Amino acid sequence: MDALATVTYAGTKKNLVESEMVADNLRIDGMKVSFSIIFPRDTDPFLKSTVKAAEAAIHYHVGKDVEVNITPEYQSARPEPDKLLPQVKNIIAVSSGKGGVGKSTVSANLAIALARLGYRVGLLDTDIFGPSMPKMFNVEDARPYAVNKDGRDLIEPIEQYGVKLLSIGFFVNPDTATLWRGGMACNALKQLIADADWGELDYFILDTPPGTSDIHLTLLQTLAITGAVIVSTPQNVALADARKGIDMYRNDKVNVPILGLVENMAWFTPAELPENKYYIFGREGCKRLAEEMNVPLLAQIPLVQGICESGDSGQPAALRVDTMTGQAFINLAQAVITTVNRRNHEQPPTQRVGIK
Repeated sequence: MDALATVTYAGTKKNLVESEMVADNLRIDGMKVSFSIIFPRDTDPFLKSTVKAAEAAIHYHVGKDVEVNITPEYQSARPEPDKLLPQVKNIIAVSSGKGGVGKSTVSANLAIALARLGYRVGLLDTDIFGPSMPKMFNVEDARPYAVNKDGRDLIEPIEQYGVKLLSIGFFVNPDTATLWRGGMACNALKQLIADADWGELDYFILDTPPGTSDIHLTLLQTLAITGAVIVSTPQNVALADARKGIDMYRNDKVNVPILGLVENMAWFTPAELPENKYYIFGREGCKRLAEEMNVPLLAQIPLVQGICESGDSGQPAALRVDTMTGQAFINLAQAVITTVNRRNHEQPPTQRVGIK
């Protein structure tokens, strides 16, 4: 991929990797390498010269003895960025400045709770290096397949618990580290968004990785995000990072509305003493931050052993609305619905980020 990144495609004035022309069928067998280059059409005037340049780049940067087999492929062009996901009404990024605060747990349960309330929901696991959704949805062995629509081969999301789900975890070995450069990770993420058959959705939930990274910028440049939900625990060290997450979306070049904060692990309630609350990580830190930043506090989710266990077993807590934790996520979903409706009524649609 590094070698192919040195080859410029004259049609876009960008290299093959940036132009997302290298298909995901790359195979290496000893000194043999084979893959496809995707061209807009079979009459592309730069086809032969691009294939020859790719072969020469591999021989120069990798080794002159490498046997290279490149197959041209042709596919209907990906829609323009402003026309991506035309049937998706609301795109919600679930973010945290810090890892380990339960963001993926909140994302999974929010998506399921919205589906339980009758909405059409999609969930994209955008954490390329630490995907967790296949396990949380009990579909680790699932393998998405392609469907052909309007001349394009699109990835069909896995459906579980009423939610359409995609994750890089479906395509990589779960026991092997994903050693990818930022560009490769971002290209994979774009494929999961633009080359998938998401169909009609009321809510498209993006479970983002912690921090502020290339992945976040790619999402902001690819999608017009309706709003962001920030997840944090009550302690000060997590709140400090949550502020950075809020600032990223409020940056004047980004301008994604903050829908509200979710205080996760707000208190500990032992199963044998359901009326007791022990504030292990501090008390109402997110509530104070929400007031300070002038954003809603959407929910306070207790620290309950069952939430962790249900996620590990692939049966998220929101599936059981008759429990305290299940009802907590239903309440969160209802708060998100109310906030999104208010945001759409009072504010104009979000624009994609145009920075490079």
